[in-house]
Amino acid sequence: MAKVEKEMSFLDHVEELRWHLVRSSMAIFFFGTIAFVMKGFIFNTILFAPKDANFLTYRVFCKVSQFFGTEGLCIEDIPFTFQSLAMAEQFSVHIWTSITVGFILAFPFIIWEVWKFISPGLYEKERKSAKSFIIISSFLFFIGVLFGYYVVTPLSVNFLGNYSISDAVERNIKIGSYISLVRSSLLASGFIFELPIIMYFLTKMGLITPDFLRKYRKHALVLVLVLAAVITPPDIISQIIVAIPILLLYEVSIYISKIVIKRELKRSKQNA
Repeated sequence: MAKVEKEMSFLDHVEELRWHLVRSSMAIFFFGTIAFVMKGFIFNTILFAPKDANFLTYRVFCKVSQFFGTEGLCIEDIPFTFQSLAMAEQFSVHIWTSITVGFILAFPFIIWEVWKFISPGLYEKERKSAKSFIIISSFLFFIGVLFGYYVVTPLSVNFLGNYSISDAVERNIKIGSYISLVRSSLLASGFIFELPIIMYFLTKMGLITPDFLRKYRKHALVLVLVLAAVITPPDIISQIIVAIPILLLYEVSIYISKIVIKRELKRSKQNA
């Protein structure tokens, strides 16, 4: 492990962690405040867009459907309206949405703070790769968020918005329910796309190996399908669309784990 100038006690570590959390919270607050002020753009232009039948994803699916000589994936309308049933509901939704947007925008800074906290326990060469770690982690997270916005969210909104058990039931959706669906889709997808980074550190800690990941590939497939079923509507097409990138990330994780093991073995031979 890396040499440190001064051995830190448990309380020193706690104090160090506290300041990392404080700085991360300040970054979230900063971007959250900007999001709070820009509520018109955040809600009308971004969050409510998947409710519109002209949303990019629906148009792409329709063109794909027409390419195969059908219009099965084309939609004309998503027949539900928003409603607010509590005095403070809209304000509460506004606050929590601003915090979520603040977290998403501040993610690179949060990752930087995480890196600074764990870096004293790493080798010198590993410390120098801070920039790569931050860029790759942020890139994967933002790609995941975009995947959640352009794939998971519209699939869920279209399916649930059109689902009906009876014509006697009006589709008046609580604004908090809709925003919760969008928020969970974005964050869940963002964190799922961090899988290669997680596998990297688990391999560094000696908790997993490439052989372990290959051995339990079939089990992982089942877990991925279950996960896809949880974050998407219960139709097979949506689940497959979501499962494919997760499976690709799993295969990338195996490759990353393999590289980490090779480097560790090379380092062990050099130190022997």
